[in-house]
Amino acid sequence: MSISLEDVNFLLKIPVTGKVVAVENFARYTEESRSDAIKMVSNLLGVSVEEAEEEVNISKGLTVRKHWLKSRWCPKAGSRPRNYPPVECTARAYLLYLLSCTLFADKSGSRVSIALLKLLEDLDDVGNYAWGAAALAYLYRHLGSATRVQVSQIAGYLTLLEGWVYDHIKLGLATPNAKYLDYVQPRVSDGFKSTRRWRMLTSSGPLGEPWIGCAQVRSLGTHM
Repeated sequence: MSISLEDVNFLLKIPVTGKVVAVENFARYTEESRSDAIKMVSNLLGVSVEEAEEEVNISKGLTVRKHWLKSRWCPKAGSRPRNYPPVECTARAYLLYLLSCTLFADKSGSRVSIALLKLLEDLDDVGNYAWGAAALAYLYRHLGSATRVQVSQIAGYLTLLEGWVYDHIKLGLATPNAKYLDYVQPRVSDGFKSTRRWRMLTSSGPLGEPWIGCAQVRSLGTHM
């Protein structure tokens, strides 16, 4: 039993079919890829070439810092720069930050791959990518790497792994909190049915069949 594309679609509600999430020319660091990365940051995020080059140099790779993204596009009140980027650039910066913190989190915890920015060039096309399939492949790759004795860290969207564990494995689940049901039930009736995944499994049926009785009202764990 392992995480499947069906699990990803059920838990995250993101596409598991569509265009392949892949970017050429960013597999390894070269002068050509560095030059392309600087141009991409400048064009797609609306910053000067000089600022983009400085950030790439500081990051020492085909990456930018999360701190730079946050401070540049989410400044403190009263410190908004005059040359604030267009809304499209701000949207790309936000999505880039979001992807790096969730689906494609790396071990550094502080850097973002510029390769992801290429996929955000056409904002109208972002929803056509198979983000769920890419996130699952990325997670599996790093789960495999984490089994090596010399590896002490892991990358990937571990919240997906945690959600899958709570959906499929009874052992170690939190004590049901019936009082929390009053706050969740209205959202279920309004169409937010994904909250059902956090309810405790029924006692009947094999452990490997978590979908049995999934429409029944169940209590949520106290950890929620």
